[in-house]
Amino acid sequence: MVEAYCFLMRRDLGEDVPTAPLPQGIELSVYRAELAPAVHRLMQIGFREGGGRVPALEDWQQRFENDPEYDPTLCFIACDAEGVVGVAQCWTSSYIKNLVVHPRAQGLGLGRALLLNAFKVFQQRREGFVDLKVLEDNLRAQRLYESAGMYVVRRELVPEL
Repeated sequence: MVEAYCFLMRRDLGEDVPTAPLPQGIELSVYRAELAPAVHRLMQIGFREGGGRVPALEDWQQRFENDPEYDPTLCFIACDAEGVVGVAQCWTSSYIKNLVVHPRAQGLGLGRALLLNAFKVFQQRREGFVDLKVLEDNLRAQRLYESAGMYVVRRELVPEL
């Protein structure tokens, strides 16, 4: 087995968080159980591109909705006319668990908009910082996070899935 590493990245929320508008034709809402199949499909696409894997829908939905840090108002869903194109799944501990943008919506600024929206929500909740983990070889995501003011806190070995 090859060892994989990730970076724990952090954004200080004591600093100003800029506003990033959603791309035209995309609306933001929060997670609802009826969106689970579409969100799950997007997670599968995202994990194929960024590394890792997603459990089967039923397992994923049960783990997600029953996690002690789950709050549906912290799972931001972006939709266009064709369906779900972006997800920022956040936990109550001021942690961004997953950020995924559908390939058809990449390059439009949606990832940045979702990220900055999450920062603003955690800032409104009076959190001091927000964290996330990114695989060491996911350079595209790292550049996005760094451009939004995040920095590496530490490098960690990724546990076997």
